[in-house]
Amino acid sequence: MLAVIAGTGALPAEVAAHAPGRPLICAMAGAEPDMVDPEITFRLEQLGSFLERLKAAEVTEICLAGAVRRPQIDPSAIDAATMPLVPVLQTALAAGDDGALRAVMGIIEQAGFAVRAAHDVAPGLLMAEGVPTRVQPGELDKADADRGAEIVAAMSVADIGQSCAVRKQQAIAVENLFGTDWMLASLQQRPDGQGGLLFKAPKPAQDRRADLPAIGVDTVEATAAAGLSGIVLEAGGVIVLDQDAVIAACDRLGLFLWLREA
Repeated sequence: MLAVIAGTGALPAEVAAHAPGRPLICAMAGAEPDMVDPEITFRLEQLGSFLERLKAAEVTEICLAGAVRRPQIDPSAIDAATMPLVPVLQTALAAGDDGALRAVMGIIEQAGFAVRAAHDVAPGLLMAEGVPTRVQPGELDKADADRGAEIVAAMSVADIGQSCAVRKQQAIAVENLFGTDWMLASLQQRPDGQGGLLFKAPKPAQDRRADLPAIGVDTVEATAAAGLSGIVLEAGGVIVLDQDAVIAACDRLGLFLWLREA
């Protein structure tokens, strides 16, 4: 049986809808999903007890899907089953996103569960290489995409983000703790006018079973509002939610969408 630990955004609903059988939807308190109703809610301070509860429910696989804010741990709320996990959880909360998720997935696996990637449960979330939009990228866009890949690779060393905005082979914005939407919003008052692209890809060495980058229609609209000309995604490495609507939004707003070979 599959359990989905759901965060915010549209991804948990997509995974639940396409998962074989009926998964058990769970959520961490303080990061409840906004598009699915959790059947089990747990506190991080009771993670050990929560995993024991999943075992009792005959869960064998766990999928992490959606955005989750890092909680503040209340030491007085830690239960006996979670106490041995505290050193690992403290390290995870102090690490970057990939480091934190690796630590949490390690705890899950040590408890006897298999960790399933969202795109493994629902393979249709990934798009193949190509340009499905009416607008096509030009030669300058190709150079900017090459530069974007270099920038995200450099960012991955510090584990700080999975996207950037590039114009004339210069980084004009990079993703940080506040995410892609915040980065794009910061460009609405940009001093260099229009043009450039949004580049999004997984960190080269990240564990792809969790936190694979994703876009949806909101990302397309934010990209247009930022004055960018298109979106470049690593083919097979970025989740695209509501794909037909994303392509239609790009066509409506005059943007290209390029699924680029890694």
